[in-house]
Amino acid sequence: MGYRSLKQCVDDLERHRHLVRIDAEIDPNLEMAEIQRRVYQAAGPALLFTRPKNCRFPMVGNLFGTLERTRFLFRDTLDAVRRLVELKVEPGEFFKRPWRYFGVPFNLLNALPRRQWTGPILKHRTTLRQLPQLKCWPMDGGAFVTLPLVYSEDVNKPGWMKSNLGMYRVQLSGNDYVPDREVGLHYQIHRGIGVHHHAALRKGVPFRVNVVVGGPPALTLSAVMPLPEGMPELAFAGLLGGRRVGLVTPAESPLSMPAEADFVIVGTVGGTKPEGPFGDHLGYYSLTHDFPVLNVEAVYHRPDAIWPFTVVGRPPQEDTSFGEIIHEITGPVIPTVIPGIKAVHAVDAAGVHPLLLAIGSERYVPYAKERVPQELLTSACAILGQGQLSLAKYLMIVAHEDDPELDIHDIPAFFRHLLERVDWRRDLHFHTCTTADTLDYSATGFNSGSKVVIAAAGTKRRELGWQIPPSLMLADGFTAPRVCMPGVLAVQGSKASELTALCRGLERLDGFPLVLVVDDSDFASRHVNNWLWMTFTRSDPASDIHGAGATTQNKHWGCVGPLVIDARLKDRMAPPLVEDPKVTRRVDALAAPGGPLHGIY
Repeated sequence: MGYRSLKQCVDDLERHRHLVRIDAEIDPNLEMAEIQRRVYQAAGPALLFTRPKNCRFPMVGNLFGTLERTRFLFRDTLDAVRRLVELKVEPGEFFKRPWRYFGVPFNLLNALPRRQWTGPILKHRTTLRQLPQLKCWPMDGGAFVTLPLVYSEDVNKPGWMKSNLGMYRVQLSGNDYVPDREVGLHYQIHRGIGVHHHAALRKGVPFRVNVVVGGPPALTLSAVMPLPEGMPELAFAGLLGGRRVGLVTPAESPLSMPAEADFVIVGTVGGTKPEGPFGDHLGYYSLTHDFPVLNVEAVYHRPDAIWPFTVVGRPPQEDTSFGEIIHEITGPVIPTVIPGIKAVHAVDAAGVHPLLLAIGSERYVPYAKERVPQELLTSACAILGQGQLSLAKYLMIVAHEDDPELDIHDIPAFFRHLLERVDWRRDLHFHTCTTADTLDYSATGFNSGSKVVIAAAGTKRRELGWQIPPSLMLADGFTAPRVCMPGVLAVQGSKASELTALCRGLERLDGFPLVLVVDDSDFASRHVNNWLWMTFTRSDPASDIHGAGATTQNKHWGCVGPLVIDARLKDRMAPPLVEDPKVTRRVDALAAPGGPLHGIY
């Protein structure tokens, strides 16, 4: 049976030595986040901070810091959820092996939330000022809730059946927010809460929202799951948690809240105010923009409340574990949603959303002498129409038939396969003037940008180079060529360097179909994660893709020689995340021999 509360989860992790208590006073302003980042990078334990500075509530971080610990949290229920996924993929399996699915009907009962008259969350009240004021990066606009579970309902069909529980950024303080009365809600245009907000505006009624913090970990994971349309997150939380989610209704609001939550901020959305900046998962700051304001009416907390938090930044970070466990659970379902697709992988090192890899089928013309991308293009359009997958800027898709053993999670192998086969004259397909991730500043406008599909199929066209050709001649302003991996070359270019001249000089370059223009080629070539991050977070396909021997035919752009991606930082982009040196020195001292953090990471 899963955990009833976060306190029960924390106690269990401590008993099994998956959690360490830190009893020294630690400042939630930058210190706590830097400690969490270090412990995460060392694959260390969950951290319970018992004495946050200027706050009476304990804080817990790094709960999901390793895939192994994430599996441990749901060890009693993962198999049951997987069996449900199996039946979704192959319903006939129930009749072939009924004994395997004996418990499925009983598990499904857990998907039904249950109403309660009261619960722990209604026991106490507090104020926004008394909540932990966590700040993760020096330029953050204020304190943020980093694991918020934002609950809303459809005003036209109220109740949990049409509810949405999503993880949308919440700013507790700073900017122009009225202290103790207003918080900022940052949600992107494609999210479920946006549909609910739109419905409330059309009907002319108040849009009520509850910001839930804590509760059993099943609630947290359910809030980030890419669930099928029509399946409420509360229902999945019951399945994953192994028990029905209890719901209570406070006196101030008709909107339900989980009875076992640790904190709930109750309010009504009205108007907009500047929100941000905030150090985000792309590895840069998302800047200040107008977003909805939640006018706070009450703040509830349970008697033994613990404030859970995470830290985002350049990946990998703790949210990587979310992606890994989500793939384990939902991966088998993808072929049933998009016929012909074998696998999809959002590349964490590239910021998750900017780069999407896919393996599909190419069966349209089985009698053709040469396989070319056709069905792959149909599948690519379907992928870009699926929920969060629609945020992808670069979608690279290859044919399963060309290498049935290709592992989509082996990034170098995938790129080698694609670069050996791609034909830049034919295989680039742009979507221009479209929506983009709110957090991505590589394009020229907010919430707008472009996408490109790169589809490659057929036999190998080339051998990939792994050494810099002695004959390579770079145009003025471009220096320090470095090999990132076979077939991928990075060159360093100043802001004034002329890309047209570079492309002209690369027309006869063999073995390197992909050339990256970067600010620091040594850094880019040091690790595959470095060039992935620089390339796909710092470029917009329509603006920054160039090529040697470029031509446009029937409005289709392509090139004969290497594809050139301008992956330099642009003036319009937000600054990368850099830690405060003073805080770094304080944490160094805490981790030194004799310090309270010594030996934890």
